[in-house]
Amino acid sequence: MIITAQYIWIFVLAVFLTLFSWALETNWIVQRCGPNRFKTIRNTAVFLLVILLVWLAILNFAATLTAFVFGSGLIALVDLLFCRRKRIQANYPEPLIVENARSFFLILLLVWVIRSFIIQPYRVPTGSLQPTVRPGDFLAVNQFAYGLRFPVTNYKFMDIGEPKRGDIVLFYYPVDPSVVFVKRLVGMPGDYIEYKDKVFYINGKQMTQVDQGSTIDEEPETAHSPQENIPVYLKEENLDGVKHQIYIRSDQPSWIGNFSVTVPKDQYFMVGDNRDNSDDSRTWGFVPKDNLIGKAFGIWMSWDAIHHRIRWERIGEAVK
Repeated sequence: MIITAQYIWIFVLAVFLTLFSWALETNWIVQRCGPNRFKTIRNTAVFLLVILLVWLAILNFAATLTAFVFGSGLIALVDLLFCRRKRIQANYPEPLIVENARSFFLILLLVWVIRSFIIQPYRVPTGSLQPTVRPGDFLAVNQFAYGLRFPVTNYKFMDIGEPKRGDIVLFYYPVDPSVVFVKRLVGMPGDYIEYKDKVFYINGKQMTQVDQGSTIDEEPETAHSPQENIPVYLKEENLDGVKHQIYIRSDQPSWIGNFSVTVPKDQYFMVGDNRDNSDDSRTWGFVPKDNLIGKAFGIWMSWDAIHHRIRWERIGEAVK
């Protein structure tokens, strides 16, 4: 995960405003400014701080949540060790920022633990994994499937499981690690992969496909392309025992996209189930092991942007 220079500058400004808001609560400043002026200054500082925190969350939610947890815990701890007793003896009110830090710390800690180490939500923006995963699906991702990693740094501190062929994997895009992708794991380290006439061959073994008729690939409008309805063949692929459906475009020759490659050590080959409409390892290469986030296992919400409705029938559906 990349921490940009913009994020760092906003974060530093947010820390300054936090300390400034805390310092404003001292009795000397209240007496110096007067109650009315003090409230105006404090409310302005808090308002600006909230804007900065929302901005930080938009830029990098995981890093901001981590900062919230450790920041609120640190403020509550410093107040408990060095300020609280003196404040009580002097009969001073508890500073607003300390009250909020103490009140929200346990809630933030619980959310941080769940999102960082157990389950992460992810909204699917494109149709590259159709028909298995549709645009607008909200996936539940098992964060510890491939080991426990510390948020922000993505450092693995405990091995639990290993990726398996056929997994739907959430990972940091190798070209731009600030972007998160979701694809199906097709190639393991050391595999020799061939793609001939829209069929995968792994280490010389054909990944068989069974025809299931034809259908329409409905692609919602995006910032870069209009809404499309693309005729496709629907097939069931057997990926070393993992059976799942795929789309193959009916308007393209079968030889387009043929290639062969060997997957390097500690790298993985990721492909979308929508074979002719997916930006994946066939275009930009392999995914390093350190870029893996987790394994998608279910759909907890689904929004159909084309027909403007909730796909109730997909909620609770397993991803495989």
